[in-house]
Amino acid sequence: MKIAAAQSVVTKDVAENGRTIRALIHQAAKDGARLVNFCEGALSGYAKAQIASPEDWRNFCWDAHADELNAIAETCRENRIFAVIGSASPLPLPHPPNNSQYVISDQGGMTARYDKRYLSNSELEQEWYRPGKHPTVFEVDGYRFGCLTCIEVQFPELFMEYERLDVDAILFSSYGIGNFFQIALRAHAGFNCIWISGATPAPKAAQGPAIVVAPDGKIVASCDGKPFNELAVATLDREDANYDIPLNKARPWRRSARLGMIDLQKHTPID
Repeated sequence: MKIAAAQSVVTKDVAENGRTIRALIHQAAKDGARLVNFCEGALSGYAKAQIASPEDWRNFCWDAHADELNAIAETCRENRIFAVIGSASPLPLPHPPNNSQYVISDQGGMTARYDKRYLSNSELEQEWYRPGKHPTVFEVDGYRFGCLTCIEVQFPELFMEYERLDVDAILFSSYGIGNFFQIALRAHAGFNCIWISGATPAPKAAQGPAIVVAPDGKIVASCDGKPFNELAVATLDREDANYDIPLNKARPWRRSARLGMIDLQKHTPID
């Protein structure tokens, strides 16, 4: 199946963001993708960027946000495509929102939501967001997907957790994937033998474009780094001979090693 990592312009205007997202969903479907994922805050805007102060959440129009989510869901239904939308999700006041990824199915239903679990120091201390608690796994055409967000790239255990949950790919949503993030995503893909689709906002593309990384750690699709709406489209294929070693040899071996199923006593270290 084909997937697409979106590189989208994000503004303070939720309606404008919705139009951008819907246009890229149309384009992804036209390109043959069955799923497209968007950056952190793609719909609502991201804290410290479009959301200037934690207090701004109190005045945020959640009704307009809900309307745009419904319109995006209808676009997914019309185009028979899944979309994973980075956006805040409201909690009862006085709590700040979650920093989320909404999973919308090709039938137009909200099938899941991932709430970022590890917040950055400023997000937590200044109460930009409230952390989530659980991983999220969903399936499309027999392929299993998990979600992670931004600073969570610095927590290898989260990627390992999804490997144990048998995901084929992780949808990574961030407000920027600069050089360090690009290197880290390639490393996590190679260490865990999974695909990773990394979505970023277009204005941050020069620091690192939207990418799709294969289970061998190589980038197989990338936007060109210009600050425009664009897609990186790649094919997930478990039968591809290029990924025989990472998927059918390295991944099972590493899992056995991590579970202690390899008898290390047979291989006594040499002094």
